[in-house]
Amino acid sequence: MNTRRVIIIFATFALLVSATALWEASGDEREGDTAANVVAASGAESGADAAQPKKKGGLFGKILKAPFKAVGRLFGKGDDEGKLARMNERDAEKFESVGVVRVEDRDNKRPEVKDEGGDARDYLERGRALLEQGELNGAIAELSRAVSLDPKLSQAHSLLAVAYDRKGLRDRAQDEYKRAIDADDDDPQALNNLGYSLYLAGNYRAAVDRLKRAARRAPTDERILNNLALAQVRLGKYDDAYRNFARAGGEFNAHANVAALLVRAGREDRAVEHLEAARRLQPESQNVLRQLAELYEHAGRTDKANDTRQTLAAIDARQTLAAAEER
Repeated sequence: MNTRRVIIIFATFALLVSATALWEASGDEREGDTAANVVAASGAESGADAAQPKKKGGLFGKILKAPFKAVGRLFGKGDDEGKLARMNERDAEKFESVGVVRVEDRDNKRPEVKDEGGDARDYLERGRALLEQGELNGAIAELSRAVSLDPKLSQAHSLLAVAYDRKGLRDRAQDEYKRAIDADDDDPQALNNLGYSLYLAGNYRAAVDRLKRAARRAPTDERILNNLALAQVRLGKYDDAYRNFARAGGEFNAHANVAALLVRAGREDRAVEHLEAARRLQPESQNVLRQLAELYEHAGRTDKANDTRQTLAAIDARQTLAAAEER
């Protein structure tokens, strides 16, 4: 074996080890709370009330998506399109005039932002656009100018807080969330954003308090209900979480969502109860049946696992026949 071949073998081995380490460290391709990422995988809204920046991904990004997409196949909507059941949680304040704040770090220099003038709402909209593009420092500059021009502009405080949150500046973020609420204590999205920020910080009881207040002001807002349910799960209040998931996306989806979170928590016996309830609502949901079969097998309930797999096989056969007849 020549030297060149040895070098190639060792280089390949090193790449494989690195990819494995990245896979295990990431868990999924999204940043932030993993339970909230399960919600996001379903296409349902959760987190703070601001559009997430578009992410670019190369080969490693595609590799790291694989395990998370596999989770998405465990629970499907009623139409069984392969999506995770709609879990109905985004990136979760006294005021004095705030000037433009310069926030820099060694690796992320503040871009030059041209002052295009206008009123507070003009700065708000430019800041929102920069935030959606992931230009956090530029967004902070524009939104800081907006709140200095109009201290009562709750939405500008809220988006400024989201930008700080994304930079990891949690103290500044929570100050701005509170200012957003002080500017308009009836703004459910300001309460939602503060609640979600508290949730990400691990302050689950305070998060539930803010999110309940938000839900009272916007009782049909799915994002708020999702976030409230996620915080309640962290406190072990699965029944309360189920009720809020159901308010957001219906009983079937709520059962599937709670089951997914129970599996993550290692409580497979309770997960089975929710999956069986979901099966009663939609007896031919293949994703629910597949997960039930697996959990029955884990619990040593071989007969039930086999019966469930036979049901799945019968559904697959009917679908194959129907597809052949359509041709």
